[in-house]
Amino acid sequence: MTTSDRRSALRAGAGLVAGGAIAAACSPSGAPSGAVAARRTPASGSAPPGSAPAASAPVTSGTTGRVLAAPSPRAFPRQPVQIANGPRDRPRVALTFHGQGDPAVARALLDEAERHGARVTVLAVGTWLDEHPGIARRVLDGGHDLGNHTQRHLDVNAMSEAGATAEIAGCAERLRRLTGSVGTWFRPSRAARASPLVERLARRAGYPHVLSYDVDSLDFTSPGAPAVARNVLGGIRNGSVVSLHFGYPDTVAALPVLLDELARRRLRAVTATELIG
Repeated sequence: MTTSDRRSALRAGAGLVAGGAIAAACSPSGAPSGAVAARRTPASGSAPPGSAPAASAPVTSGTTGRVLAAPSPRAFPRQPVQIANGPRDRPRVALTFHGQGDPAVARALLDEAERHGARVTVLAVGTWLDEHPGIARRVLDGGHDLGNHTQRHLDVNAMSEAGATAEIAGCAERLRRLTGSVGTWFRPSRAARASPLVERLARRAGYPHVLSYDVDSLDFTSPGAPAVARNVLGGIRNGSVVSLHFGYPDTVAALPVLLDELARRRLRAVTATELIG
């Protein structure tokens, strides 16, 4: 498949997103659209937000049939609790995706990354895993990191201790049921950094570190693919952690350009675990 073909395929995926599958933004002040908010509001008699869905099944390998066990979170003694970047002396970067939206588009983005030899980090929203449990297998089978981005993608820093605990633990439980692990990383929803309370609750849930970032693509603002590419390429350097999103057409269209330019600059895209470790 040529670069032109890949871009055409991804733009086709972008059309699916534009047709109604665009996810809510991760901006600190953003709010879900009416359709998304309605879908996430529990119906009368539905299970509480922190409860695990009965329909979830363990994710099995597509080749061996065995239950996948995702790597567990690691403690990095020389790193702060909240990590925004990796070592600056190595030509490596981490592309991190906030995981929700149309799974077909997510798979297209993962396919494109793998064609370039890149590995990424997916911070999954729990309700997304509820609706599309097979995406966990897709992420892990591709050699990517899979982590926790809260259960319902609300402003977790603004919540009470009980509410924030339910958001963090709810997504952790989904990941554990699907993969045997709570995932490798936690990132707060609708914020670049966790509040002291959320940081403490994440540690209690089994995450020694909070994964932040030092480069924001701003793709959730839908600025156009060229702007997304400029936002990333203008700030990325050795050790950078980049914030991107599944579910936005601008990200889909910009990714081939980003990956080509990273290759030209000899910056290797690796998982956050590999970047920090």
